[in-house]
Amino acid sequence: MPKDFEETGVLDHINKLSAAEEIFTYLLLPFEQPVINVSRLHIMKRFGAYLRDADFAGKDEETVFLEARQMLKSAYADFVESTPLKEKVFKVFRDEEAKLKARFVGIDSLKLSAE
Repeated sequence: MPKDFEETGVLDHINKLSAAEEIFTYLLLPFEQPVINVSRLHIMKRFGAYLRDADFAGKDEETVFLEARQMLKSAYADFVESTPLKEKVFKVFRDEEAKLKARFVGIDSLKLSAE
C-alpha cells in the first residue's frame, strides 16, 4: 500500500489526483486502457457516488484505503460487464429513460370507442 496517505490521508490524496489512471495506480488496481478510454467519466462518477455513500468516520487510513480500493474495483466492474447506456450514471441518460416511459402507452390502457 502506498505510504502517501500518512501525510494527507487516502481520500485527500485521491482528490488531488487528476487522471483515472492515476487513481487506479494509487489504489493498486489493474485496469484495461480500452475500458478506461470508453467509460472513464462513468467509472469515476460511479466511484464518487460510492465514496459519498460510504461512512469512513472513525476508520484508520489503511481501512479507508482498502474500502476505497474495493469501491473503485466495483465501479470499474460495473462498466466491464455493462455499458454506460445501461448503467445510466449521468442524469441525461435517466432523463431520456423517463421521457421514453412517459411516451409509452400500454395496451391495457387502450379502450375501444363505442360508435
